[in-house]
Amino acid sequence: MPIVAQSTETTDWVSRFADEVIEESERRAPGKPVVVASGLSPSGPIHLGNLREVMTPHLVADEIRRRGHEVRHLISWDDYDRYRKVPNGVEGTDASWAEHIGKPLTSVPAPAGSPYPNWAEHFKAAMIASLAELGVEFDGISQTAQYTSGVYREQILHAMKHRGDIDAILEQYRTKKAPAKKQQQKAVDAAELEAEAGSGAAEEDDGSSGSAGYFPYKPFCGACGKDLTTVTAYDDDTTELTYVCTEDGFTETVLLSEFNRGKLVWKVDWPMRWAYEGVIFEPSGVDHSSPGSSFQVGGQIVGIFGGERPIGPMYAFVGISGMAKMSSSKGGVPTPADALQIMEPQLLRWLYARRRPNQSFKIAFDQEIQRLYDEWDKLDGKVADGSALPADVAAHSRAVRTAAGELPRTPRPLPYRTLASVADITAGAEDQTLRILGELDPANPLSTLDEVRPRLDKAEAWINTHVPADQRTIVRDEPDVDLLKSLDEPARQSLRLLADGLADHWSLDGLSHLVYGVPKVQAGFSADATAKELPPEIKTAQRTFFALLYHLLVSRDTGPRLPTLLLAVGQERVRTLLGE
Repeated sequence: MPIVAQSTETTDWVSRFADEVIEESERRAPGKPVVVASGLSPSGPIHLGNLREVMTPHLVADEIRRRGHEVRHLISWDDYDRYRKVPNGVEGTDASWAEHIGKPLTSVPAPAGSPYPNWAEHFKAAMIASLAELGVEFDGISQTAQYTSGVYREQILHAMKHRGDIDAILEQYRTKKAPAKKQQQKAVDAAELEAEAGSGAAEEDDGSSGSAGYFPYKPFCGACGKDLTTVTAYDDDTTELTYVCTEDGFTETVLLSEFNRGKLVWKVDWPMRWAYEGVIFEPSGVDHSSPGSSFQVGGQIVGIFGGERPIGPMYAFVGISGMAKMSSSKGGVPTPADALQIMEPQLLRWLYARRRPNQSFKIAFDQEIQRLYDEWDKLDGKVADGSALPADVAAHSRAVRTAAGELPRTPRPLPYRTLASVADITAGAEDQTLRILGELDPANPLSTLDEVRPRLDKAEAWINTHVPADQRTIVRDEPDVDLLKSLDEPARQSLRLLADGLADHWSLDGLSHLVYGVPKVQAGFSADATAKELPPEIKTAQRTFFALLYHLLVSRDTGPRLPTLLLAVGQERVRTLLGE
């Protein structure tokens, strides 16, 4: 009898998928671990769009673990894929790298200065480190290791034996016949577009079609090491295979039952692995889900290997805000490591957990990150006091912990925008940072910066890497004498009221009350008067007052929140710059 554990979080998309996956696993492989899968091609920097390929099954796998089931999350590293082109965002690359196009990624040297043995390992390492920080538990499978050790030999021979059946399936989706070389180039171009679009693994051509017929297998050339080969003869009984390389004319005859230097083409390779690994759940990108795409075609081809297509959603793309200001990607798209430099793992996990896979969303590298953090902190408070909605509670739970336990978190999570402002004003000086943060709440002063780490470090990294120099805050060294002389009496009075109240309001909340209260008092109202009790003109007066303070303190119209800025500058220096 199938065991389907029900979750109380009935409005949560992760729980719904977990229900389906557990039920399907008990139908297909009763008593065995539940298998979910992702595929990543380390052909270049693995970006935040690719991360959805991992986070979607991770969240489902983690929910299944929480319910007490054994589950394996496989990440297939498609490191035996061909090297297609030199990607953006790679230091030290030049035209000479073109000589490696067509080789397996693990046969391409690593970028200059890398400590890793090859191209694939270099880009895998960065992703593995990010997944560890995100709390993602997985079993990594190198496709280079699988193919070159002969693990898939029986599957390859089976595919070759049934090449006619595979070709018939693929023929249903071929819209246009083309010469073999042109068809191959079109497939390579499509692969590059799909790889850049963010799918888990890139498309390749359907296979080797020559005078000897169709073959779903590509040898890598024994001379140049590239996959620009065509199978010219194959004997099913002896497994004798002959191929020719279109790059250099090299030809070789091998026994496929002993030969390990080649691979199944992608549209056959992927469904073969579904059957071999017994995959129950694997999402696919929107580009894999259209008619004739690898996920759809694979659903038919997998039957040849005695398997079934996994269940799983189509996932939408992940957008980025603030890319234009990024310096680290050098024209490429941001990676998980880029995101984790400026945000805690909990926030990044939450962005993937709170949206259904078919919903697109953006990850902020610009000022929007401050609003996202405000939203996250607000949710944190609602979860703590029990006022959050069930779906929000579920997303929060998946962000802060996994089945293995809670992720490390900042002991005292002060507002991100406050930490960023302080990091901006102090230029990272720890003594000044501690002084300012220690004065935010005099009743509960901060004793060490470790209390606000790692959030402080993330905010400081954001200021240093994503805020343009012309938007950084530089406090004036001397009063703006000309501006002070030009002020009328009401403006001078507003500055006196502020200066007189500094000592009694020297905390974040106190200064907030003071700066908003000065225009109210000047207009004859109480500093405690609410917006409903005040005329609309008060808001205009407050904006004018704030602009004056920014000009006197930092020579700009705007800047960090004034209470934070005042604390950072210090009472005596504030009085000096206000001309008091």
